[in-house]
Amino acid sequence: MSELGIGLSYGAATLLVMFSGMPIAFALGTVAATFMYLFMPASSLDTVAQNVYEEMASITLLAIPLFILKGAAIGRSRAGKDLYSAIHAWLHKVPGGLGIANVFACALFAAMAGSSPATCSAIGSAGIPEMRRRGYSPGFAAGIIAAGGTLGILLPPSVVMILYAVAAEQSLGRLFLAGIGPGILMVGLFAAYAVMKARQEYKAALVIYENGGPKSAYLEKEHFTLAQKVEMLPRVLPFLILLLGVMVALYGGLATPSETAGLGGLLALGLVAVVYGLWRPKDLAPILGATLKESTMLMLIIGMSLLYSYVMSHLHISQGAAQWIVGMALSKWVLLAVVLVMVIVLGFFLPPVSIILMTAPIILPPLKAAGFDLIWFGVVMTIVMEMGLIHPPVGLNIFVIKNVAPDIPLKDVIWGVMPFVGLMFLAVFLLCAFPGIATGLPNMVMGVK
Repeated sequence: MSELGIGLSYGAATLLVMFSGMPIAFALGTVAATFMYLFMPASSLDTVAQNVYEEMASITLLAIPLFILKGAAIGRSRAGKDLYSAIHAWLHKVPGGLGIANVFACALFAAMAGSSPATCSAIGSAGIPEMRRRGYSPGFAAGIIAAGGTLGILLPPSVVMILYAVAAEQSLGRLFLAGIGPGILMVGLFAAYAVMKARQEYKAALVIYENGGPKSAYLEKEHFTLAQKVEMLPRVLPFLILLLGVMVALYGGLATPSETAGLGGLLALGLVAVVYGLWRPKDLAPILGATLKESTMLMLIIGMSLLYSYVMSHLHISQGAAQWIVGMALSKWVLLAVVLVMVIVLGFFLPPVSIILMTAPIILPPLKAAGFDLIWFGVVMTIVMEMGLIHPPVGLNIFVIKNVAPDIPLKDVIWGVMPFVGLMFLAVFLLCAFPGIATGLPNMVMGVK
């Protein structure tokens, strides 16, 4: 069979197995092993375990379970609720301040935990009921938390960025720095939309009340004394110091990413023990259990994805696809648009981890040949994959929110996130027009490549 035929069969088999409902890791492993048996030397099957081990024997990948431990320790405590409450107390006088507080809380929690679902669950369990109690529409309350949670894969430490750094053979520290500027940009866009939407809902509630309708909680004034505001800080400051300390250790050259992840995990366990009294075995069991479960699942997907990519490379599928893309002689920006559309479509069905490891061998060589900075592209690709977390049919964050607030209809959640998908498209456009938003900070801190 020709390389084209093998490549088309490989893609068709992958889609067929995935749509059968088989878990992603087993689906990728099954397809890879089958094509090894059919089109590679018989001895290749004897090296499956060795290939998977060699692909995963990366010191960079060691950071993943350690960052997951850090996120689990913070996510299983009241840190998210306390963080949200403190920010809300300080911003309650700002128009749409409750919505802004949710965005900021999501951003800070995402930077501490590095997980989108954990951010949605931790902030959403406190933020959504509070927003609804104060008159915010259910769709808006759900949408802002779901969108804010996506920052977990953009702001460092990000498991997705760790995998991209491995797949693209780029500096993890530089990639983490590149995510900060776009992360701040998206926080700003989300916060601006929160203000605009809150003002619209406030005016609508005021008109209804003035026309003799019921008085919405939107129209009630809330007040926090300075003492109340200050009282909320002691529980939040230790975690912010942890976040700052991890960043200083990583970017100050004091520790490698894996060492920083280990330090962050241990400090997070120490903080939840001191601040929340979670130190007994029965308190630590859920934290360690969640870490083990998520790490095992993720590392299994990574291992099978790397095997899948290895087979694709050995059969010259990735090289042939890359050459075909280059041979189309597309202009630089058309090529980028085609690649990003492909990533969006894959996001309908696959998690970011699988998208990166499956597509990197195909899309990165043509993009590099076209002159794109792969660090910059990593950030753009991450934002595009963030869209996959909040748009149907998969939309992991949508279902996390549905679990947190089961009384909100699914259609309200979906319509609530759509404006944020538009804001993500705007962020991608701004990054294309002004790439320095992503590349400026790493170039300033680590020097121009």
